Amino acid sequence: MSARDAILARLRAAAPGADASAAASLDARIDTHYAARRTAAAADPHTLAHAMQTALAASHADVWCADAAAWPAQLAGRLAAAGVRRLLLDPARAESAALARALPDAVAAVPFDRPIDAWKAELFDTIDAGFTVARSGIAATGTVVLAPDAGTPRTVSLVPPLHVALVHAHTLHADLHAAVHAERWHAGMPTNLVLVSGPSKTSDIQQTLAYGAHGPRRLWVVIVTGPDTADRPASQGTAR
Repeated sequence: MSARDAILARLRAAAPGADASAAASLDARIDTHYAARRTAAAADPHTLAHAMQTALAASHADVWCADAAAWPAQLAGRLAAAGVRRLLLDPARAESAALARALPDAVAAVPFDRPIDAWKAELFDTIDAGFTVARSGIAATGTVVLAPDAGTPRTVSLVPPLHVALVHAHTLHADLHAAVHAERWHAGMPTNLVLVSGPSKTSDIQQTLAYGAHGPRRLWVVIVTGPDTADRPASQGTAR
């Protein structure tokens, strides 16, 4: 037995035993609590997309809906208009490849294909924006759920001053409880999930709010809609 296994075994032995029936009862109470809070429309794709937009806009994110055919050109145009010249993305992802094809010549797509120490100065000084594709979204809080990997490490959504997140409407959940159940986190807890609910912000002792102190000072979120969300006018356009 390794030292690690020995320590874990001692901790388990010292921990008070859990009553399986009590745990099941607690789970049922939690499920009932969240179910009672949700309206019948909570599972409606349009309702979820609208709630996601509203919550993100309240946190000073720029968020809009676009269908699968339109979003690459829309986003490319907005990036160019915002003065973005170098965009960090993972070219292996289908969404990133679609965006890269739509970018004008003035905007360069840059892959994260080197160890960070090999290009730290370039990364911090010349990258204007980072593009990520969300694992899912939580409508109640306007939260983008990111699952960093080798092609899109956490750095992509943390270092550039502008973070652009793409969320597919069919991955939206009403709340965190719904997300945990629908994605079966209990069957294999992800090793690293990042929950983003707005641009980075902080305040000093005088409560003066500042953006960008610990991450991107701007957050754009594109909700990619399908037929159930794209056919209603309220889901189109900019939320703020």
